[in-house]
Amino acid sequence: MNKTLKTVIDTVRVLSADMIEKAKSGHPGTPLGAAPVVSALYGEHLKHNPKNPSFFDRDRFVLSAGHASAMLYSILHLCGYNIAKEDLASFRQLRSKLPAHPEYGITPGVETSTGPLGQGVGNAVGLALAEKVLAAKFNKDDVKLIDHYTYAFCGDGCMMEGLSYEACALAGAWGLDKLIVIYDKNNITIEGGINGVFDEDVGARFAAQGWQVINAGDGNDTDTFGAAIALAKSDKKRPSLIIVNTVIGYGTSKANSPSCHGAPLGEDCIKQMKADMGWTLPPFVSPKETEEFTAQVCERGAKAEAEWNKTLRAYKNKYPEDYAEFIVWTKGKMPDLTNDEEFWKNIPSGDAATRAHSGKILNWIADNRLPNLIGGSADLGPSNCTVMNSREYYSPSVPTGTSLHFGVRELAMASICNGLCLHGGLHPYCSTFFVFSDYMKGSMRMSAIMDIPVLYVLSHDSIGVGEDGPTHQPIEQLAMCRALPNLRVFRPCDATETAAAFAYYTTAKHPTAIVTSRQKLVTPAGTNKDGALKGGYVLSDSEKETPDVILMGSGSEMDLLCKAKTALKEKGVDARVVSMPCMEEFDAQKESYKQSVLPDNVRARVAVEAGSSVCWYKYIGMDGMAVCKDDFGISAPASALFEINKFTVEDITAAALKTMKKVKK
Repeated sequence: MNKTLKTVIDTVRVLSADMIEKAKSGHPGTPLGAAPVVSALYGEHLKHNPKNPSFFDRDRFVLSAGHASAMLYSILHLCGYNIAKEDLASFRQLRSKLPAHPEYGITPGVETSTGPLGQGVGNAVGLALAEKVLAAKFNKDDVKLIDHYTYAFCGDGCMMEGLSYEACALAGAWGLDKLIVIYDKNNITIEGGINGVFDEDVGARFAAQGWQVINAGDGNDTDTFGAAIALAKSDKKRPSLIIVNTVIGYGTSKANSPSCHGAPLGEDCIKQMKADMGWTLPPFVSPKETEEFTAQVCERGAKAEAEWNKTLRAYKNKYPEDYAEFIVWTKGKMPDLTNDEEFWKNIPSGDAATRAHSGKILNWIADNRLPNLIGGSADLGPSNCTVMNSREYYSPSVPTGTSLHFGVRELAMASICNGLCLHGGLHPYCSTFFVFSDYMKGSMRMSAIMDIPVLYVLSHDSIGVGEDGPTHQPIEQLAMCRALPNLRVFRPCDATETAAAFAYYTTAKHPTAIVTSRQKLVTPAGTNKDGALKGGYVLSDSEKETPDVILMGSGSEMDLLCKAKTALKEKGVDARVVSMPCMEEFDAQKESYKQSVLPDNVRARVAVEAGSSVCWYKYIGMDGMAVCKDDFGISAPASALFEINKFTVEDITAAALKTMKKVKK
């Protein structure tokens, strides 16, 4: 280890400790123990340009152990990223550039939001898969346009999470040789030592999953760590796990203690640590010697980007058509289908399950508009209708394949799709039965927090699943997904509304979930794309200027509402039917539009949906009624379930008359 690197390591330790102490909260243990690892990685091995953190062929670094953010921010500061010492001093404070856990889009150099342990590992697998697919697509024998690595830093906690196991099994099967996971093994978690809790041989587990496993020994030995990086890069068939042994809270009186995991060290402890190091500088001031490190990193980064730009120019000259396609793929935008006439002319027609409509629309988009669409299902593709028929499945022998076999791994699947999206160049989707979105919730939440356009196609949307029973009949899942900020949840009733959901996804404004039916649906008259794109609209209006009652719902219940309107007409009641395929988008419309659909002066309202009633009360108010499903289903044919749960014309008509009577009192 050279003297400059030693100074950088000490500086990362001190800056991290001071940041956390000033904030009066944070996690100093890992930054103190693993500072040599990240300092050596950023200073000697990582291809990155601090002056342009988004240059396309950079290596990606993911801090899966996101609680160690102070360590990441400190090394980014020393590398010359746009993070000033004043930013370090504002760690964890209101509107700080340096939030408690790394957040995508907030801090320069942060590739993904992390914090929930294991998520970063899944994201890293997605990032590495994207590199592999894009390299296979665009690289030529004489011009290597895509050539970078993905690194993930994780600890014992990440390794305990089932997500990391799922994701790493896929990485091994997929042969992601440019994925390097650094396992910081310090044997301590919040509750204490991991003995008796996590005794498995992690290296043996990874070897069994098809990984190269490298034991780099003492985390302070940066030379051995560097040799491990070189060995990892030499394996052209397998991802690599580098195990480094570190001491949590290294260099302090709290070393090897869980007390330094998630709490400030305290002034006395930091004072003693600095004295032992011979550190005399005030807080957030770096030694003069680190300037040489910063200059070297920036110079090397600028050179790497300049060399890549030279490669890009050579590629453009030799392969102009491929270059043009590369630019289209990587500029980040999808062709907006909301006003694409050819798209709307080709949507399916007739009565069918919306999963069937969805499958046809997905395939049209894949064949005609999105060559860089990539995705698949958690072993349910034929049932979800999410198989791209014209695409090959990805495998080590078919690296250009953009159909993905995820296996039965919902949580990893969604996390990997986040990584695919974040990398750039590809547009990911994933799918499962709606009830199993429970397994995906953590990763879907991360999509929503980052507000990135991942597409979720979730089929078998209600008690209409029928005979498979309560374990497979979603009840509360719509409410769960609708509760996620930023996520747009579409539950379409026919082909037009299903197409609108896909078209909305191509606007790339937010992550999108399309929730489709298992059973065949009757197409109601009056559906239209413009209304569906607004999230809610009048499907069938009343003859009066002010309707007697408003019937509202989504998906499979819309035909039922139209029939109820007819039945009410026979009783002298004039009803308006409102289709609400996407509540979140409806809520985002102007107040004048919302009033035109749901006027305040009509208080008699009935909401009908074969799922939880929770979401509907904001629309029906105190006087309205919800004909919904707030308990679990039973195993029976779908037709019987709809009848016994009062999803009938008679029950909806009775509810409408009852709420009208209530309003008149």
